[in-house]
Amino acid sequence: MRNRAKCKKCSDIIESFFNGDHVSCKCGSIDVYGGESMKCAAIDWKDFIRVDDEGNEIITTIKNEERIDICESNTQPSRVDLIDMLDRMVKDIDQLPSSAMSAPITHYDHASLIMLISQIFKTE
Repeated sequence: MRNRAKCKKCSDIIESFFNGDHVSCKCGSIDVYGGESMKCAAIDWKDFIRVDDEGNEIITTIKNEERIDICESNTQPSRVDLIDMLDRMVKDIDQLPSSAMSAPITHYDHASLIMLISQIFKTE
């Protein structure tokens, strides 16, 4: 089965073809990535529909829903918060399968890391 999904909000059908391929629907509500590893994400899982190779919609069951709380404020994260983010990134990378450790990173990944490190140095 291919890594395909449909967004209930915008009706966009998206597909990830290979490991480094990260695709979002046009409204940004759902994502698929990782090609055959079948990874996906959603702002609200109610908007996510898996689509099989023939275009049939499949009812999905969410087994591991990670909640990320986004704080929308004008306050900057502290130096400790930023270092914690960096530590979490390292921990997440350590948990990747060995095949992912030799996969190339994207410029987006690299830029995100540089911005985070830069912000740590700028924060007092």
